[in-house]
Amino acid sequence: MSEEEEIKYKPISIMELLTQMHSTTTLMIDLAYSAVLFNDKDLAEEVSELEKKVENLKTTLLMNTAIAIKDAVDAESMIGIMEVGGAADTISHAAADIADIVSIGLGIDQNILKAFAKTQERLTRVIIQAESILAGKALSELKLETNIGVSVIAIRRGKELVLNPNERLLKGDTAIARGSDVGVVELDKLAKGELKEIPRPKIGNGCVLN
Repeated sequence: MSEEEEIKYKPISIMELLTQMHSTTTLMIDLAYSAVLFNDKDLAEEVSELEKKVENLKTTLLMNTAIAIKDAVDAESMIGIMEVGGAADTISHAAADIADIVSIGLGIDQNILKAFAKTQERLTRVIIQAESILAGKALSELKLETNIGVSVIAIRRGKELVLNPNERLLKGDTAIARGSDVGVVELDKLAKGELKEIPRPKIGNGCVLN
């Protein structure tokens, strides 16, 4: 780790750190498999970025547990916590190894890809452009899950990653979303500004729901 990347101690609760590690590694697994199955280098790159985040969280966890240990009893009580942190870090590296299949172009058997292409949901990563109608609007206002069947599960804003977001999308945000093939295509067009209106869901007779 370079001097510029040196992590400073932050007084964060151990429970919060473990929660963040769990949420991040869970997202990494989803992204890694989707990256391989859909040969998506953007998702593979996101996994690599998240691996760094988990590494930082592990270091911060070790700092906070070290400060909390005052005697042998405390040390024994922290063993389980450090093991959980170590396990999350191992999962993180494993997810990154999976994503590397795409990053370094190893490829995967086409029969496996065809089988998984039939799955109902996939993950995608889009960047919100200035001309996008999504820019400046809150996710609760956009109702993307209702309208196009896509749920934004994380937002990367610079070096900050917001999991399970409930806030406004800003120009330059990277939104990570889960949804159907049709939905993620529509989200991509919305993010680029190619689609100027959010499609409305249709009922069986082709009528659009209000």
